[in-house]
Amino acid sequence: MITRITLCSLFCSLLFNTADAETIKFGVYTADKPTAVVKQFRPILNALETQMSTQLKRPISIKMVVSKSYEEGVTALASGLVDFSRFGPASYIAAKETNKSLRILAMESKGGEKMFWGYICVHNESKINSVADLVGKSFAFGNQESTIGRYLSQLYLVENGINSSRLSKYDYLLRHDKVGMSVALKQYDAGALKDNTFNKLVTSGQPLKKIAQFPNVTKPWIASSNLSEELFITLQQALLSLKDKTILKGIKKDGFLLGTDQDYERIRKAIAQNKLFFDKK
Repeated sequence: MITRITLCSLFCSLLFNTADAETIKFGVYTADKPTAVVKQFRPILNALETQMSTQLKRPISIKMVVSKSYEEGVTALASGLVDFSRFGPASYIAAKETNKSLRILAMESKGGEKMFWGYICVHNESKINSVADLVGKSFAFGNQESTIGRYLSQLYLVENGINSSRLSKYDYLLRHDKVGMSVALKQYDAGALKDNTFNKLVTSGQPLKKIAQFPNVTKPWIASSNLSEELFITLQQALLSLKDKTILKGIKKDGFLLGTDQDYERIRKAIAQNKLFFDKK
């Protein structure tokens, strides 16, 4: 069966000579195999190519550049090696600090909202029922550059009287699923992970319970300072018009919303004040 996006792509190929297409580069970082990243994002990029080519009346091609780490991805966007990127909020803050001229194209929409939740969880059998009960306990965080897995969870702990010296130990386990499983297996007393990972683990039968939650905002798609105003506007409009669930399933969102730098102020605060988590009291 020929899908709608395939028909659109075929139509555009008839209108334009794709061999002479103007190429823009999309940057993304990953902890997964590059082939998995291509599978995740290529449907969206194909849709953007089609819409931009139609609107501009000239062929646009989007090349994917996959960085091996958070740091490499941030550098690629901040230095203009790529034209636009999809980052986590903490990486956006880091890139913005490096290059103030970066601009948000759009934010991902989750149920029509910009916000979702980070959870602090414990084992179902645990006697820990609140953050105050974490004194003297072990804690699992995610990646050291993660918004929920580190910065927002550590800010939440500090705001509720818990810093590193009040825990028996803590470690960074890189991924949200590893955090959840380590708590389910009683390797750690508690851990921080995003809501959909927690829900997925609980649905699969893992013995976890939530003791606290804190807000986060969805991922931004960000334009390099090298991207022309014409391409910025066209790309932004193309993102905001994406509604097809089949195309969007790779990022598990339902579309895009307009966003501003102010939407990330809580994350900026979490990063700026992160040293408080490590201060001894």
